[in-house]
Amino acid sequence: MSEDSLHIRGGQDLPGFHNLLGYHQVSWEENEAVIGLELQPCHLNLGGVIHGGVLTSLLDIAMAEAGTYCPYPGRIRKAITLSLTTTFTGQCSGGTIRVTGRKRAGGTRIFNSTGEVHDDKGNLLAIAEGTFRIRSGSEKPEGVPI
Repeated sequence: MSEDSLHIRGGQDLPGFHNLLGYHQVSWEENEAVIGLELQPCHLNLGGVIHGGVLTSLLDIAMAEAGTYCPYPGRIRKAITLSLTTTFTGQCSGGTIRVTGRKRAGGTRIFNSTGEVHDDKGNLLAIAEGTFRIRSGSEKPEGVPI
């Protein structure tokens, strides 16, 4: 994947909530996506540790990306989340976290993914599994224009 594609998918060019989260794309290939986030005060809860909603949102994004890889520049495949379960296993209050999503199974429209979040010391912060549906028009590998 080109750096331009990485910027479009995980940089400031993303609309709305994606941009608000402030994550960046680390890597993205068929069946696996990795995103990173440098923690800021806005990502923390009242207890001073990363908010569970931030972790769940990042897991949702990475796991959906794992099943929607598109190798064509300027194009994208989209999915909607049908179900998502998150288990929190640790906490942190600073540094950079890494979120990995992996597609595990699926058909032409529905797929399942798992995800993990680790801090920069390698500690596991959360795990998740989800079921996603590829949005109409995004089924083919060439996806749709961004």
